[in-house]
Amino acid sequence: MKYLIFIILLLLLGNNSFAQPTLLDAQKNYPNVSLAIKLKMDTLKKQFETAKLQWPPKQLYVRSFKYDSQLELWARNNSNEAFQLFKTYKVCAMAGSIGPKRMEGDYQVPEGFYYINEFNPRSDYHLSLRLNYPNESDKILSDSLRPGSGIYIHGSCVTVGCIPIMDAQIEELYLLTASAKSNGQDFIPVHIFPVRYSNAKSMEYLTRITKDNPAIQKFAVKLKEAYDLFEKDKQLPVIGINKKGEYFIM
Repeated sequence: MKYLIFIILLLLLGNNSFAQPTLLDAQKNYPNVSLAIKLKMDTLKKQFETAKLQWPPKQLYVRSFKYDSQLELWARNNSNEAFQLFKTYKVCAMAGSIGPKRMEGDYQVPEGFYYINEFNPRSDYHLSLRLNYPNESDKILSDSLRPGSGIYIHGSCVTVGCIPIMDAQIEELYLLTASAKSNGQDFIPVHIFPVRYSNAKSMEYLTRITKDNPAIQKFAVKLKEAYDLFEKDKQLPVIGINKKGEYFIM
């Protein structure tokens, strides 16, 4: 009888006594996260409300353009909606050049299709979001022994192959993505393109820089397929990887 009463109480309470802390809850005691929450959270909630986006964030998408030095954050309320652009941040430093990352120490920012797989509240670069580089394509096409690792979106505006933005901006991006993760979005995609393909000057640069490198040119064209599909209806394309490590876009 006592056991039955205990079960009924759990059901009435929604099992809150056994609720696990969310990612954001678990990080609130870190100084940089705590300060970001204090300075940014209320403003971000109001900005979401103005954009008719639900809070906490439901679905986020990040994309970055190397040559154009921009990082965009897109959001939507559910899978039936189109993504809408929420913020554009300036990438304030750049290492390497056009083309994918293929080995440790090449100072290249990766190009391709990734996702956030770590939230680092104790970063040497204020706050940082780690990407899953090398992905399955990189593991095939990059140096088999030293493909490199530790690629982040972070603050402090310095880089040797990551995507740096200003501290105030990484605070926003960190809180938004951590909130989405805490709200159930396990997979937050990050797409990195060599250029913004809709920008004529950027395309001229891409053509000039890759004219003597057919491999990089072919790679950039393949990435453009994903860019074009997203631009068409603001829905994420399906991206696969074949046995050669090449992307295929659907």
